Amino acid sequence: MAPSTFEKRERRFALALFGPALVLLLLTTTIPLVFLAWNSMQKLDLSMPWMKGFAGLGNYVKMGEDPRFWNSLLLTFIYTASTVVAQVVVGLSLALLVLRIPKGQGLLRVAAILPIVLAPVVVGLFWRTLVLSPDVGLVDLVTRSLGLGSHNWLGDPQLALVSVIAIHTWQWTPFAFLVLLASLATLPPDVYEAARLDRASAWQRFWHVTLPLVRPAIVMVVILRVMTALSAFAAIFAATGGGPGTATEILNLYAYRTSFTELNIGYGSALAMVLLLLTVAVSWLLFRRRKAIA
Repeated sequence: MAPSTFEKRERRFALALFGPALVLLLLTTTIPLVFLAWNSMQKLDLSMPWMKGFAGLGNYVKMGEDPRFWNSLLLTFIYTASTVVAQVVVGLSLALLVLRIPKGQGLLRVAAILPIVLAPVVVGLFWRTLVLSPDVGLVDLVTRSLGLGSHNWLGDPQLALVSVIAIHTWQWTPFAFLVLLASLATLPPDVYEAARLDRASAWQRFWHVTLPLVRPAIVMVVILRVMTALSAFAAIFAATGGGPGTATEILNLYAYRTSFTELNIGYGSALAMVLLLLTVAVSWLLFRRRKAIA
């Protein structure tokens, strides 16, 4: 049956509304991604502009012999796994604790939002100047009062990675806390009452009742936080710039340094493409896991 004149007009109107958004999406995402993929297959080094041309997969092959790339990839996995696990554990613990507080939950939720609304650059500078600064930072004041001495938290290669993990965890744990708190608040109380009647301990109730019921929310938090951690940049750049040396140079920072400090646009674009493909692959695997749990 042919569509009526009214249906045709409705379709044209829908396309007219959808068209500008589609054009904007193409201009801001699709075209830059295609341009990035094209640059990743070029010999494009602004420090040596006479050496240019099509490189094919040469930039990607070069990564296999680049120890700095493998180091940044390892740091990316360590950074992502550590921050995500810490956010879920601390966020769930805080959510369980807050549910036991009869009054003041609204105030705690508002306070939890504050780190999230801050720009990552502001968070990085805040921790660099006020929290982790040697001698005058809040952490140093605590360690010196405990007799542990002063430490260069962001300048020591052994402490810098732990410090940026703490920065990212501090900013994004409230997100996990709010999502898990909302999930816990919807759990049916009769399940817990039945568990108490069966004389289940607090740990047994948590492990066999609470955790299975909030598992879908945990998986969703993990997916979102993994995607953010893999693309982390601003807070680390503001706090350490990827240093000292390459101690906090995750893959995103390595791509930035290669492209805009060393001016090797072709290789930097290839690094960014690898990070993009890695993020897509991990997200796809996690979404499949979420469907399996659901």
